[in-house]
Amino acid sequence: MAIFTVQYTYTDDDAGRDKLRAEHREYLSGQEGVLLSGPYLDYPAGALIVVRAEDEDALNTVMDADPFYREQLVAERVVREYKPVLGRQSAGFIEE
Repeated sequence: MAIFTVQYTYTDDDAGRDKLRAEHREYLSGQEGVLLSGPYLDYPAGALIVVRAEDEDALNTVMDADPFYREQLVAERVVREYKPVLGRQSAGFIEE
């Protein structure tokens, strides 16, 4: 299993995100591989999601079904493989 960071940059459709926020959070919280998720607090609006997945194809399958992405509320999605090595959570992230 690999760990990926997914960075969202949102469109300017705040109303659309407000409408789908509960569905978006419910979807991500129901995905076993999602380790962390949360919005950036500065502008431009966006979020960081940390996900464990078999590979990038499996990750993209999960992320493509996110209501924010599905409804085109994400202007850009950047995926990078990530390996945490320090910090209190790093041991839990890298356990298989």
